[in-house]
Amino acid sequence: MGDYIEVRWHGRAQQGVVTAAKVLGEAALMMGKFVQAFPEFGPERMGAPVRAYNRISDEPIRLHGQVTNPSIVLIVDPTLIGTVDPCEGTPEDGVFIINTPAGAAVMRDKLGLAGKGQAKVYTVDASKISTESIGRHIPNTSMLGALAKVTGVVDLDSLLDDFKENYSKKYSSKVIEGNLEAIRRGFEEVKGE
Repeated sequence: MGDYIEVRWHGRAQQGVVTAAKVLGEAALMMGKFVQAFPEFGPERMGAPVRAYNRISDEPIRLHGQVTNPSIVLIVDPTLIGTVDPCEGTPEDGVFIINTPAGAAVMRDKLGLAGKGQAKVYTVDASKISTESIGRHIPNTSMLGALAKVTGVVDLDSLLDDFKENYSKKYSSKVIEGNLEAIRRGFEEVKGE
């Protein structure tokens, strides 16, 4: 088994969780990393819980199975806390990035991590950022910016370049610029304890 980073995304359908995992994988690939990005769907209906996963490594990834022990967890929809267990399988020093206006200490308590000082909890109001930057509640790109800042798994420039390169033909320049702004703001506005 190689040395790799595993990431798990928690969100709801139509929040861009699967796309975010894909963009993270593409940006890591641009940086010369080996990557995997894949979704896990339940019932395919708007608002249904969705998970997506990434593996990122400097070496070829030989493991081809479910991500069960992610060191990084992104919670795009905080209403899932209590419905699903975002802490499942995470190590004691796991990193949690949550889309919420609440502070990291409040979210540490909600996750049941109070007294577990090694886990790192960060928050970013990705919903507000996406509404202001894109004009719609699609918090995925803001979460990517926060991930880049907090973990360094990918750098900000790779995320921005990948998004421009891979999505400019699919979306209008206004949508592209809004998402680029959302990525930058997520990077700048993420807060920890």
